[in-house]
Amino acid sequence: MEQSTHRLVPTPAGRTHLVEQGSGPLVLLVHGFPESWYSWRRQLPALAAAGYRAAAIDVRGYGRSSRPADPAAYRMLDLVEDAAAVVRALGEETAVVVGHDWGATIAANSALVRPDVFRAAALLSVPYTPRGGPRPSDVFASMGGDEEFYVSYFQEPGRAEAEIEPDVRGWLAGFYAALSADTMPHDGAPDPHFVSRGGTLRDRFPAGDAPAWLGDGDLDVYAGEFERTGLTGALGRYRNMDRDWEDLAPWDGAPVTCPSLFIGGARDASTAWLSDAIDAFPATLPGLHAAHLLDGCGHWVQQERPDEVNRLLTEWLATLPG
Repeated sequence: MEQSTHRLVPTPAGRTHLVEQGSGPLVLLVHGFPESWYSWRRQLPALAAAGYRAAAIDVRGYGRSSRPADPAAYRMLDLVEDAAAVVRALGEETAVVVGHDWGATIAANSALVRPDVFRAAALLSVPYTPRGGPRPSDVFASMGGDEEFYVSYFQEPGRAEAEIEPDVRGWLAGFYAALSADTMPHDGAPDPHFVSRGGTLRDRFPAGDAPAWLGDGDLDVYAGEFERTGLTGALGRYRNMDRDWEDLAPWDGAPVTCPSLFIGGARDASTAWLSDAIDAFPATLPGLHAAHLLDGCGHWVQQERPDEVNRLLTEWLATLPG
């Protein structure tokens, strides 16, 4: 089996760490929160075997990539330029971008803002929603009534870090379990996406077994990275949503027109909350090849259902122009 290559490449933030495998047309893999390049460990060899050059990055603020001190350094347009810089650093002019969770939003905006670089985009778990509507912080603050939505909870610097960093491994295990189909709270249980006033997210994490996709060694990798780096860089993405709303005003309501693919979990809150966005794909993703909702799958689609995701990705990639 072909070995993976780790390296650092120059980007606007400093350096981006990536793991590369295979040769052929470039496929850039972008993770979400709270993850790393390692979330694509089952896709890298599959894409390489299918004849592609697969590169999975640590997003700015994560893992071995640079972690700027300025909170504003984690805005979407900067992350788009990081992705474009990785493509250039790999000696390529164009790439297909594939993202999960926040990575899906980065992938969609990369294709929107830099269509000269990103010729196709696959979005996992989080559907594309064009910029528009009220300021995001106002929207999230209005959700939940007496409870606080997790996105609002993440806004204040240091607040979520104080919950997570004393026990990174335990917190990550609970967060992953809360959003995995085989371990998420039962219907009627308090929603783990919300925080009781004065409480923490962890109060609502399920107790018991880890999800089937998360072995002890996998959790060791994730926990080891966040124990080393802390969570501030990763949480910076949430703390720039209003800046993104301002920065992306020139693209208000704009569709992503390149060839695209969507894969989500039928038991993922993201696909339930954003079902209207999925219904709007004919207008917002006019180049959509297909939208797949995987039965019995939660949020971590490429880790919960790697074989199915690999098949869908490689079949779609084979339809793209060379």
